[in-house]
Amino acid sequence: MTLICRKISPVFATALVLISVWARAGTGVSEATARSSPEWLRDSVIYEIFPRDFSPAGNFDGITARLDELQGLGVNILWLMPIHPIGEKFRKGEWGSPYSVKDYYAIDPDYGTPDNFKKLVIEVHKRGMKVIMDLVANHTAWDSVMMSHPEFYKHDAQGKIIPPVPEWTDVAALNYTNALLRQYMIAMLKYWVQTYGVDGFRCDSASMVPTDFWEQARIALAKINPDIIMLAEASKPELLLSAFDIDYSWPMLGAEDQVLINGAPASYIRRSWEKSRAQFPKGALHMEISDDHDVTRAVNRYGLKGALAASALIFTLDGVPLIYNGMEIGDINESGGDALFKKHNISWQTPEHPELRDTYQDLIRLRHEYPALCNSRVDWLRNSDETKLLTFRRADDKDELLVVINFSGSPVTGKIDLKNPDGFAPVKISGMRSSDDSPLPTFHLNGFEWRIFHRLAIPAGSLANLEDNQNKLGGQNEH
Repeated sequence: MTLICRKISPVFATALVLISVWARAGTGVSEATARSSPEWLRDSVIYEIFPRDFSPAGNFDGITARLDELQGLGVNILWLMPIHPIGEKFRKGEWGSPYSVKDYYAIDPDYGTPDNFKKLVIEVHKRGMKVIMDLVANHTAWDSVMMSHPEFYKHDAQGKIIPPVPEWTDVAALNYTNALLRQYMIAMLKYWVQTYGVDGFRCDSASMVPTDFWEQARIALAKINPDIIMLAEASKPELLLSAFDIDYSWPMLGAEDQVLINGAPASYIRRSWEKSRAQFPKGALHMEISDDHDVTRAVNRYGLKGALAASALIFTLDGVPLIYNGMEIGDINESGGDALFKKHNISWQTPEHPELRDTYQDLIRLRHEYPALCNSRVDWLRNSDETKLLTFRRADDKDELLVVINFSGSPVTGKIDLKNPDGFAPVKISGMRSSDDSPLPTFHLNGFEWRIFHRLAIPAGSLANLEDNQNKLGGQNEH
């Protein structure tokens, strides 16, 4: 639950995140190596579910009923937004925010029973998928069961419990200088892993909680399940050293907004990527996003074609892409801001753009088919119009994939600085018709059009020559 959901514009909020990340990057962190994460995470696609909105019933059974569809889509990690009872004191809106937790050990009765949740987790695992829970460790509801321990909370000079941010009036800030609070929270995390078999946690407002607490929690959880994952809602380099497997690529989200909303040149995206690569630990893994519960839907922010261009980026760039429920059918219901306190059913029966599902299914299929899209290597390629075009290559010892995206609404005829274009063939993506069949390195793209090309990896000697050429052109390779 970032500041974005508190009526600060997505672009401005993300800019604040960028400034804070770049200002606090610790000396030496970028020279260290990020913790080693399970391979199944790097190869995954994360699907975020707001149980309240996911089905008309708004419960666990409504999710279980659609698991076959999610499996068919190709996603393999389901992230459930908070499933706990919501506080009533100082509640916002009719429904309240799921990030105002009343009892960490309980399940919201509107979502179902503990047995319903157990069934959901079992059915997810049967389909070869993982499930992670949303953990709200920074704050609780004002009527939380933990209020019987006022020492667990932060206080002002007059001794009154305070919210973590003045505008977050529906929640109270926890105090991690208290050792007993830490014990309570770690025991609670262990409970969900041991009792329900969840595969990890998405940790809300992770940068607002002390890093050493997360490190303590990680050690305790690893003793139960060494393969567990932890996702930080943060963009704080030190968190990826030993506590977390993956964080949010907020700088990249900010770059997408700058380009697609404010008209910044497409090269702004590359510069953002390079800054993050220079500041984070080597091998750091980020979740790439264009949509989630904190921001207005991408189809509403960027338009349909612009949203697809952003999706082409996040599914082919290094990192793990996120789909927010309904994104795959072009859902245009209110998202971000006050939507967190309401109920907006996703229009599964009358989708806005049913054809999008096939497009997303094909993008996910590419990630499963070509491991080159899941490694940390990105070769940026120069092109003839970097105000509009973004071009880069993903490669391993078997395959090369070339990505060309027009981030403008105008047609572009361009050329990639590619020494050896031989053998590249366009990859077929459902719903995407190519406006031009001319061979590389030249191409024509309509507004917001994008194309992906593939060829088998060229021999090592030739590859070395190609990389040398791209380095001269300013290409950026893996650390």
